Parts: sequence; structure tokens; C-alpha cells
Amino acid sequence: MADASKEGKLTRFLDFAQLVDMASESVGGKILFSTDDFFAPAENLIKSDNPNFKEHEYTEFGKWMDGWETRRRRTAGHDWCVISLGIQGIIRGFDVDTSYFSGSHAPRMSIQAANLEKDKLPEIPQRGVRTGAAATPEEFAAIAQLKSDDWISLVPMTELKPGSTASSHNYFLVNSQQRWTHVRLNIFPDGGIARLRVYGTGQKDWAATDPKDPVDLVAIAFGGVCVGFSNAHFGHPNNMIGVGGPKSMADGWETARRLDRPPVLENDKNGLLQVQGCEWAVFRLAHPGVITQIEIDTKYFKGNSPDSCKVDGCILTTQEEEDMVNKKWILPAHKWKPLLPITKLSPNQNHLFDSLTLELQDVITHARFTIFPDGGVSRLRLKGFPSSICLLRPRGDPRMRFSVKTGFKANL
Repeated sequence: MADASKEGKLTRFLDFAQLVDMASESVGGKILFSTDDFFAPAENLIKSDNPNFKEHEYTEFGKWMDGWETRRRRTAGHDWCVISLGIQGIIRGFDVDTSYFSGSHAPRMSIQAANLEKDKLPEIPQRGVRTGAAATPEEFAAIAQLKSDDWISLVPMTELKPGSTASSHNYFLVNSQQRWTHVRLNIFPDGGIARLRVYGTGQKDWAATDPKDPVDLVAIAFGGVCVGFSNAHFGHPNNMIGVGGPKSMADGWETARRLDRPPVLENDKNGLLQVQGCEWAVFRLAHPGVITQIEIDTKYFKGNSPDSCKVDGCILTTQEEEDMVNKKWILPAHKWKPLLPITKLSPNQNHLFDSLTLELQDVITHARFTIFPDGGVSRLRLKGFPSSICLLRPRGDPRMRFSVKTGFKANL
């Protein structure tokens, strides 16, 4: 995605900022340790919402700030904090956001990372309410067991821009393919940062997958990602493959209203709108596999859900994907395998369908989700079996090849 020469250097806004924030509290990110939280706790760094400013708001310790702000240091050293990523995987880039810290932002920072085994982590004291506090000797002793001073450097010490509207976002590319579980944010010597966004894709241990249960092969937490779309006016398609259930209408994919709709709408004999246009999003699966079950959730989209949708799949190499991105995903029709035919959708409802896939050999690497004519969808789950498991499953009656848990099933 980027030249190695640019890694860890300040850069402009790039596509990595459309990936999932792996450190966000909304996906399970957690602050394990901070040297100091005097003016504002480090937990603010991983809030999912954007920072805000309250001009006349003060606490007993000073000005209220929506970020992490340490006291003016009068002792040797510098401040730092450790974050456990909610989604563990490959980091593509950082956004160090200094919004509203115009006279108190951290002048320099660096970022380190580590891949730690969960069962070998030491017990870290619970943080509780931190405003006005500094780390205790017991907390320093516990975090020292992680040896974070020796973690790999992803961003070297770099000067930060102050938190004005035009300069608050400090973007850094990362060109590492390694899996990471924790990051350490260092500030030099002290000061404030509003948000730390750790953008990337999840990476699942597929060898540990239970061969009896289908898994969501497009989940962003496992490595699924949107690689192309027609329109994302109100929300990016990556939202659909996010962690957990939708939180609001903002937590989904929503397009603009298509202007090519006919002045007076009509339905066909099957109750589907007769429209020419559509919107689409293409996803690279976290792992090649066979899709057996499709879940489409329009929760919160009560007056703006699509009329209908369809899902197709295909097999593409890395080079073919790059070619398709350059060609705006104009892919020959015969390359796509139908997984779900054009199907009516209902507003504010979860839909569960069986895939048309019947053969173990019908492995795909990419899926295209098409909606008619436009609208919003909160979640898309493509459940099935990774190709490595499919090859091990017995042949026989196609209906008996997959262990799919039952639920609401729409008639196709």
C-alpha cells in the first residue's frame, strides 16, 4: 500500500483511515497503564466518538479536556501508556489526533508495538477513576513485566502539530505484516493528545477454527475488508462487517439517494421495485472459503433500507484484485458466482438466508453485495468454512456437508 521508505513518517490522510480502529473501546480496546492522568485519563484516547471541547468546563484539577493530558512534568523521564488492542492483527496506520490541545499538546511522540501471548500476560491492577492520579509503584512493577521499553518501534520520535482545526490529525503509515496485540504510546516529555486511532485489519488463528461450526469469513476482526464500492455518502461499507451488533444508523453502510430512479415507482410481479440502478460493495474475505449462510441486518434503517439485495462471489488473485480496483470493479459477469439471488429486504430487521453454494469446491476469495436501488444496511455476515477445512470435510450428500446452525430463514 505504501513504500517502505514512508513507513512511520508523518503523511496525509490515506485509505487506511477507512479500516477498523483496532484500539477503540467499541471493539474491546483497553488502557492497561499510564504514567500519569492528572488532567484527563488515557481512556479518552480510545473513545469511539470524536473529541469535543467545553470552553467553560473545569474539574478540581484544571481545565476539562477530552483526551489524555498529563501534568507538567517536573521529574526525570517522559510519559507513556500501554493499550491492549481490541482487535489483534496487522496495523496499517495511526492517527494521533491533538484536537483542542492548542497550548498543551504533547510536542513529540513515538509508538511501539508487541505481539504478546494472552496466557502469558501478567496481572495488571485495575485502573478505576484516574483523573488527578499518577501511576503507583505497584502499577509500575506490574507493567514492567511486559518489558515495553524493548517493544518494536513502529513510529520513531516525531514532532506533533498542535490541535487546531487544520492540523490536528497526524497520520503515520505502517508497512509491517506482523500481527500485533499491544501498543505503547510515548509522549515527550508530557502534554495532551485527544485520540489515538490504530487502523488495520484483524488476523485470526485459522488453525484453531472449529471445523464443525461456520465462521464469519468477512468479519473485519478476522481480516475481512472492503476493497471497492459505488457510493458511501453517509457510511462506509466496512461498518457492515464491524464487531458486534450495530449501535445506530451511523454504524452501517448508507448510500445517497440515486437520482436515476423513475419519477413514479412500480413493482414487478414479485413485489420488487423496477429500477435500473443499484449500489454495490466488494469485500475481500478474511480467508478463502465456502459461504453457506448469509446474514443481512437492516436494524435502525427504518425509512431508508434497500428494497432488495443480492450477493455474488468470485476467486481473485492479489494481482487481479489490484487490477479490479484500478478498473473500478468492472469484472466480467461470468466471474461472479451467485450466492444469493435478488431478494426482498424489510426495514429494521435481521435476515438470515441459506447460500446457493452446494459444492465443497465453490471456494471464493471475494464477495460483492449489491443493493437495489440504494439505502442503508447495518451488518453483513458471510458465514461458512475456510477452504482448508472444506478440503477435509467428507463428500456425499451436499445437504449434509455443512453444519449450519438454524435461525430465522427467509424463503427464496
